[in-house]
Amino acid sequence: MTTLLIATRNAHKVGEIRAILGAGFQFLTLKDFPNAPAVVEDAATFAGNATKKAVELARWLTLPNSECGMRNAELNFVLADDSGLEVDALNGAPGVHSARFAALDKMANSTDADNNAKLLHLLKDVPLEKRTARFRCAIALTPTEIRPEKSPSPESASPVCYANQFDAQTQIIFEGACEGRIQLAASGAGGFGYDPLFVPDGFTQSFAELGEDVKNKLSHRAKALAKLKEFFTTK
Repeated sequence: MTTLLIATRNAHKVGEIRAILGAGFQFLTLKDFPNAPAVVEDAATFAGNATKKAVELARWLTLPNSECGMRNAELNFVLADDSGLEVDALNGAPGVHSARFAALDKMANSTDADNNAKLLHLLKDVPLEKRTARFRCAIALTPTEIRPEKSPSPESASPVCYANQFDAQTQIIFEGACEGRIQLAASGAGGFGYDPLFVPDGFTQSFAELGEDVKNKLSHRAKALAKLKEFFTTK
Protein backbone atom coordinates (compact mmCIF):
# COMPACT_ATOMS: atom_id res chain seq x y z
CA MET A 1 0.00 0.00 0.00
CA THR A 2 1.31 3.44 -0.92
CA THR A 3 1.70 5.81 2.04
CA LEU A 4 1.37 9.53 1.38
CA LEU A 5 2.24 12.38 3.71
CA ILE A 6 -0.29 15.09 2.86
CA ALA A 7 1.50 18.35 3.58
CA THR A 8 -1.35 20.12 5.35
CA ARG A 9 -3.21 20.38 8.64
CA ASN A 10 -6.39 21.49 6.88
CA ALA A 11 -9.00 18.87 7.77
CA HIS A 12 -11.28 19.84 4.87
CA LYS A 13 -8.48 19.40 2.33
CA VAL A 14 -7.41 16.08 3.85
CA GLY A 15 -11.00 14.86 3.70
CA GLU A 16 -11.27 15.72 0.01
CA ILE A 17 -8.02 13.97 -0.84
CA ARG A 18 -8.97 10.84 1.12
CA ALA A 19 -12.40 10.69 -0.52
CA ILE A 20 -11.05 11.13 -4.04
CA LEU A 21 -8.03 8.83 -3.87
CA GLY A 22 -9.84 6.18 -1.84
CA ALA A 23 -8.54 2.68 -1.16
CA GLY A 24 -5.01 1.71 -2.00
CA PHE A 25 -3.41 4.54 -0.06
CA GLN A 26 -2.47 5.12 3.55
CA PHE A 27 -2.57 8.76 4.58
CA LEU A 28 -0.55 10.77 7.06
CA THR A 29 -0.77 14.51 7.60
CA LEU A 30 1.29 17.19 9.28
CA LYS A 31 -0.67 16.43 12.45
CA ASP A 32 1.38 13.22 12.58
CA PHE A 33 4.55 15.33 12.43
CA PRO A 34 3.94 18.18 14.91
CA ASN A 35 7.52 19.48 14.65
CA ALA A 36 7.58 19.68 10.87
CA PRO A 37 8.86 23.08 9.69
CA ALA A 38 6.47 25.70 8.40
CA VAL A 39 7.09 26.39 4.73
CA VAL A 40 6.69 29.95 3.48
CA GLU A 41 4.55 29.84 0.34
CA ASP A 42 6.09 32.76 -1.51
CA ALA A 43 6.32 31.35 -5.05
CA ALA A 44 4.58 33.14 -7.92
CA THR A 45 2.63 30.08 -9.08
CA PHE A 46 0.56 27.29 -7.54
CA ALA A 47 3.00 24.71 -8.92
CA GLY A 48 5.91 26.62 -7.40
CA ASN A 49 4.36 26.70 -3.94
CA ALA A 50 3.35 23.03 -4.08
CA THR A 51 6.85 22.04 -5.17
CA LYS A 52 8.48 24.11 -2.44
CA LYS A 53 6.35 22.50 0.28
CA ALA A 54 6.93 18.96 -0.98
CA VAL A 55 10.69 19.36 -1.40
CA GLU A 56 11.32 21.11 1.92
CA LEU A 57 9.30 18.53 3.85
CA ALA A 58 10.99 15.63 2.08
CA ARG A 59 14.40 17.15 2.90
CA TRP A 60 13.38 17.61 6.53
CA LEU A 61 12.41 13.95 6.73
CA THR A 62 15.96 12.97 5.77
CA LEU A 63 17.39 14.72 8.82
CA PRO A 64 18.40 12.41 11.68
CA ASN A 65 16.42 14.44 14.24
CA SER A 66 13.17 14.57 12.29
CA GLU A 67 10.17 12.71 13.65
CA CYS A 68 9.39 9.25 12.48
CA GLY A 69 5.79 9.06 13.62
CA MET A 70 5.22 6.11 11.33
CA ARG A 71 4.54 3.20 13.65
CA ASN A 72 5.96 0.40 11.51
CA ALA A 73 4.95 1.81 8.14
CA GLU A 74 6.84 3.20 5.21
CA LEU A 75 6.35 6.70 3.91
CA ASN A 76 6.63 6.61 0.14
CA PHE A 77 5.76 10.12 -1.01
CA VAL A 78 5.19 13.65 0.21
CA LEU A 79 2.11 15.12 -1.45
CA ALA A 80 1.74 18.89 -1.34
CA ASP A 81 -0.81 21.01 -3.10
CA ASP A 82 -1.47 24.66 -3.64
CA SER A 83 -4.74 25.90 -4.96
CA GLY A 84 -6.78 29.03 -5.21
CA LEU A 85 -9.26 31.17 -7.05
CA GLU A 86 -8.56 33.23 -10.17
CA VAL A 87 -11.08 35.95 -11.04
CA ASP A 88 -10.81 37.39 -14.55
CA ALA A 89 -12.22 40.81 -13.62
CA LEU A 90 -9.42 41.10 -11.02
CA ASN A 91 -6.67 40.10 -13.46
CA GLY A 92 -6.39 36.64 -11.89
CA ALA A 93 -6.50 37.71 -8.24
CA PRO A 94 -6.58 36.45 -5.56
CA GLY A 95 -4.55 33.66 -7.18
CA VAL A 96 -1.69 32.36 -5.02
CA HIS A 97 -2.81 34.78 -2.30
CA SER A 98 -6.26 33.19 -2.01
CA ALA A 99 -5.85 31.99 1.59
CA ARG A 100 -4.65 35.38 2.85
CA PHE A 101 -6.49 37.65 0.43
CA ALA A 102 -7.95 39.88 3.16
CA ALA A 103 -4.62 40.17 5.00
CA LEU A 104 -1.96 40.36 2.30
CA ASP A 105 0.23 42.71 4.33
CA LYS A 106 0.37 40.28 7.26
CA MET A 107 1.63 37.16 5.40
CA ALA A 108 -0.93 35.16 7.34
CA ASN A 109 -4.11 33.39 6.36
CA SER A 110 -7.37 35.29 6.63
CA THR A 111 -10.71 33.87 7.68
CA ASP A 112 -12.99 32.57 4.95
CA ALA A 113 -15.56 35.21 5.86
CA ASP A 114 -13.03 38.04 5.48
CA ASN A 115 -11.76 36.73 2.17
CA ASN A 116 -15.26 36.36 0.78
CA ALA A 117 -16.26 39.82 1.98
CA LYS A 118 -13.24 41.40 0.28
CA LEU A 119 -13.93 39.56 -2.96
CA LEU A 120 -17.56 40.66 -3.04
CA HIS A 121 -16.53 44.24 -2.29
CA LEU A 122 -14.04 44.33 -5.16
CA LEU A 123 -16.64 42.88 -7.55
CA LYS A 124 -19.57 45.02 -6.40
CA ASP A 125 -19.74 46.95 -9.69
CA VAL A 126 -18.98 43.98 -11.95
CA PRO A 127 -22.04 42.45 -13.67
CA LEU A 128 -22.68 38.74 -13.36
CA GLU A 129 -21.70 37.93 -16.94
CA LYS A 130 -18.23 39.37 -16.34
CA ARG A 131 -17.57 37.56 -13.06
CA THR A 132 -15.94 34.56 -14.71
CA ALA A 133 -13.46 32.70 -12.55
CA ARG A 134 -11.81 29.37 -11.96
CA PHE A 135 -10.41 27.31 -9.15
CA ARG A 136 -6.94 26.03 -9.98
CA CYS A 137 -4.90 23.34 -8.22
CA ALA A 138 -1.34 22.05 -8.55
CA ILE A 139 -0.18 18.93 -6.71
CA ALA A 140 3.50 18.11 -6.27
CA LEU A 141 4.61 14.57 -5.50
CA THR A 142 8.08 13.98 -4.06
CA PRO A 143 9.33 10.43 -3.49
CA THR A 144 10.99 9.56 -0.22
CA GLU A 145 11.13 6.55 2.00
CA ILE A 146 11.07 6.51 5.80
CA ARG A 147 11.86 3.31 7.66
CA PRO A 148 11.34 3.32 11.43
CA GLU A 149 13.97 1.21 13.16
CA LYS A 150 14.90 0.76 16.77
CA SER A 151 17.91 2.72 17.89
CA PRO A 152 20.98 0.54 18.41
CA SER A 153 21.67 2.51 21.56
CA PRO A 154 20.46 0.71 24.71
CA GLU A 155 19.91 4.10 26.37
CA SER A 156 17.06 4.89 24.04
CA ALA A 157 14.07 2.84 23.01
CA SER A 158 12.78 5.55 20.70
CA PRO A 159 12.48 4.73 17.01
CA VAL A 160 15.07 6.24 14.71
CA CYS A 161 14.04 7.27 11.22
CA TYR A 162 16.12 6.64 8.14
CA ALA A 163 15.12 8.26 4.88
CA ASN A 164 16.47 7.57 1.45
CA GLN A 165 17.92 10.67 -0.16
CA PHE A 166 15.82 11.95 -3.00
CA ASP A 167 16.46 13.95 -6.12
CA ALA A 168 14.44 17.16 -6.27
CA GLN A 169 14.35 16.76 -10.04
CA THR A 170 12.00 13.80 -9.59
CA GLN A 171 9.16 16.20 -8.82
CA ILE A 172 5.92 15.25 -10.53
CA ILE A 173 3.24 17.92 -10.94
CA PHE A 174 -0.47 17.24 -11.48
CA GLU A 175 -2.77 20.17 -12.30
CA GLY A 176 -6.51 20.70 -12.54
CA ALA A 177 -8.92 23.59 -13.03
CA CYS A 178 -12.65 24.13 -12.64
CA GLU A 179 -14.29 26.97 -14.58
CA GLY A 180 -17.23 28.94 -13.23
CA ARG A 181 -18.31 32.36 -12.00
CA ILE A 182 -18.59 34.37 -8.81
CA GLN A 183 -22.20 34.95 -7.81
CA LEU A 184 -23.57 38.16 -6.30
CA ALA A 185 -23.90 36.79 -2.76
CA ALA A 186 -22.82 33.77 -0.76
CA SER A 187 -25.10 30.73 -0.57
CA GLY A 188 -24.82 27.32 1.05
CA ALA A 189 -23.31 26.08 4.30
CA GLY A 190 -21.05 23.33 2.95
CA GLY A 191 -17.48 23.40 1.71
CA PHE A 192 -14.90 25.96 2.75
CA GLY A 193 -12.98 28.91 1.41
CA TYR A 194 -14.67 30.59 -1.55
CA ASP A 195 -17.11 27.69 -2.10
CA PRO A 196 -20.22 29.73 -1.13
CA LEU A 197 -19.43 32.26 -3.89
CA PHE A 198 -18.30 29.97 -6.71
CA VAL A 199 -20.81 28.46 -9.15
CA PRO A 200 -19.19 25.93 -11.52
CA ASP A 201 -20.09 25.96 -15.21
CA GLY A 202 -23.23 23.95 -15.96
CA PHE A 203 -24.72 24.47 -12.49
CA THR A 204 -26.86 27.08 -10.77
CA GLN A 205 -25.76 26.22 -7.23
CA SER A 206 -22.53 27.10 -5.48
CA PHE A 207 -19.93 24.55 -4.44
CA ALA A 208 -21.20 25.07 -0.88
CA GLU A 209 -24.67 23.91 -1.97
CA LEU A 210 -23.76 21.07 -4.32
CA GLY A 211 -22.38 18.77 -1.63
CA GLU A 212 -19.13 16.85 -1.35
CA ASP A 213 -20.10 14.02 -3.70
CA VAL A 214 -20.68 16.40 -6.62
CA LYS A 215 -17.78 18.68 -5.77
CA ASN A 216 -15.35 15.76 -5.51
CA LYS A 217 -16.14 14.80 -9.10
CA LEU A 218 -15.67 18.17 -10.80
CA SER A 219 -13.47 20.34 -8.59
CA HIS A 220 -9.99 21.54 -9.51
CA ARG A 221 -8.47 19.33 -6.82
CA ALA A 222 -10.52 16.33 -7.99
CA LYS A 223 -9.16 16.72 -11.54
CA ALA A 224 -5.56 16.99 -10.33
CA LEU A 225 -6.00 14.02 -8.00
CA ALA A 226 -7.56 11.96 -10.80
CA LYS A 227 -4.33 12.44 -12.78
CA LEU A 228 -2.29 11.46 -9.72
CA LYS A 229 -4.40 8.35 -9.17
CA GLU A 230 -3.99 7.38 -12.83
CA PHE A 231 -0.23 7.80 -12.45
CA PHE A 232 -0.16 5.25 -9.64
CA THR A 233 -2.52 2.92 -11.50
CA THR A 234 -0.30 2.83 -14.59
CA LYS A 235 3.06 2.70 -12.79
